[in-house]
Amino acid sequence: MVDMKAKPFFLSDEDCKWVEDTIAGMSIEEKIGQLFFNMGSSREEDYLKMTVEKYHIGGIRYNPAKAEEVREQNRILQENSKIPLIIACNTENGGNGACMGGTQLGQQTKIAATGDAKYAYELGRISNKEAAAIGCNLSFAPVSDILYNWENPVIGLRTYGNDVDTVCEMTKAYMDGAHANPGFCCAAKHFPGDGLDFRDQHVANSVNSMSCEEWDASFGKVYQNLIDNGLEAIMAGHIMQPAYTRYFNPDIKDEDIQPATLSPELIEGLLRKKLGFNGMVLTDASHMVGLTCRMKRSEMLPRTIAAGVDMFLFFNEMDEDFASMMEGYKSGIITEERLSDALHRILALKAHMGLHKKAKTELVPPVSVMQETVGCKEHAAVAREISDKGITLVKYKDEDVLPITPQRYKKIMIVYVKGLSAGVMGAMVAKMMGGDKKNPAERLRDKLTEKGFDAFLYESPLDALAKRAAEGEKLDINVYFAGKTEIQEFVGKQDLIITLVDIPGGFQPVARPGFGMSKGGGEIPWYVHELPVVVVGTGQPFVLADIPQARTYINAYDSEDQTFDVLIEKLMSGKAAFSGVDPVDSFCGLWDTRL
Repeated sequence: MVDMKAKPFFLSDEDCKWVEDTIAGMSIEEKIGQLFFNMGSSREEDYLKMTVEKYHIGGIRYNPAKAEEVREQNRILQENSKIPLIIACNTENGGNGACMGGTQLGQQTKIAATGDAKYAYELGRISNKEAAAIGCNLSFAPVSDILYNWENPVIGLRTYGNDVDTVCEMTKAYMDGAHANPGFCCAAKHFPGDGLDFRDQHVANSVNSMSCEEWDASFGKVYQNLIDNGLEAIMAGHIMQPAYTRYFNPDIKDEDIQPATLSPELIEGLLRKKLGFNGMVLTDASHMVGLTCRMKRSEMLPRTIAAGVDMFLFFNEMDEDFASMMEGYKSGIITEERLSDALHRILALKAHMGLHKKAKTELVPPVSVMQETVGCKEHAAVAREISDKGITLVKYKDEDVLPITPQRYKKIMIVYVKGLSAGVMGAMVAKMMGGDKKNPAERLRDKLTEKGFDAFLYESPLDALAKRAAEGEKLDINVYFAGKTEIQEFVGKQDLIITLVDIPGGFQPVARPGFGMSKGGGEIPWYVHELPVVVVGTGQPFVLADIPQARTYINAYDSEDQTFDVLIEKLMSGKAAFSGVDPVDSFCGLWDTRL
């Protein structure tokens, strides 16, 4: 059972009394409701009130929207909830994980590339200062995964690297930064650790295949460090860890080994007993196949709680899921003791946040705090500094390419290479975020033009044909790729080529560069020995696996405007301007990528 006076809660007698009195005054429906962490699907006031009044949820998370919209939604929720809510955000990379207009500071790999943990601290501090300004109080971060397999489809840029000590230092620094905001808490993820499997738990099983000894020296070290330093919550991933499952249950059959979200061996055994974690545990999103493939949803809901998890993310159909959790309690899958323990941890976290000491109208800061905090100039300056320290010159075989100036290379062709799934995904994200921003290649072109270059975009033959067809022209033509134009003619049209490879990092099956026949894709870069070529990655840092012939390769890690501003400054200054250090082996462990 939880010790509410111990780490990480440190509750006073008065705080403990609030927890006990609150639980004693709850109906069974209210108790079951507290186990749910909802994913909001509407910001309509009636829906928000219904969610807290009918289902009595313990926490909620919404996708980002405009800051004023998120703040207003949080105000309605808190003012109408009988018990204060945990309101979470995905501030992995910046305040933009809480609301549109929030400051994106950089994904974990970019932060690690600075080589300075103070930027991980600033990531935690600034991201969650902006989140707190609109009423959030829990970050689904720090991301505590270690990249051991560059083909892992979930991690991408969501890792501080492949060095355990660096990940320990950076994750703790993020948490310390978040804690600089009074009452703000962290939920580290994804226990027991992602970064090994080539599969994605969103769509398949996922396994952490380490031995107990290997796990102790890696993921165990990271989580123990966070727990020892006051981590309040942990997100259990839909990831199996067979070695420790068998350690705590030697007689278990292979077919009975479960992901952490359903595993008492991993939650009660490894996390609670071995690591001594006294805080709250919540599931990762419940629609992922790594969880749903294990059993019927109606059985899976209560079994997560029975396994030792305290809060369940998220509702599918609200009435149905609520009824399944209630039936699990009535049938004894969730014991009275387990329910009581979960409720004590949930409410202890709320008391630790100080939510019980505030009036409902004070749980969300005034509008003025939001206006002076979200996306402010101070935070933007830190984002630019991170780009300056983090952008990494990974490979530089042609020592005379840099610096790039209009005097040396007046005409620059930009070849925009997207991931095979980036086009559709990018459009969906842009629509969700309400943006109509130019694509990265267009913005890079415009910024180079402002610096005096004659910069232009490569248009693939397929794009050209599609445009002509859209204008009603009848087409009867064969299209040839990769060098079918005279080399002399090709070389005469530009002085330098920037191949911009924009592949999203994480949250999807592994994306690979889309060349040639891919709509919107660029030519395969056959021309690296014909002209000076600079390859720039603005997403996944593992471009060299597919373009090993690149002789000058830079990881910018994202395509934010301030990142491009800094990138251009460095290109125009020369090799010495690049100070970023590769934290993930961007050569992918392949010998030919270093040639």
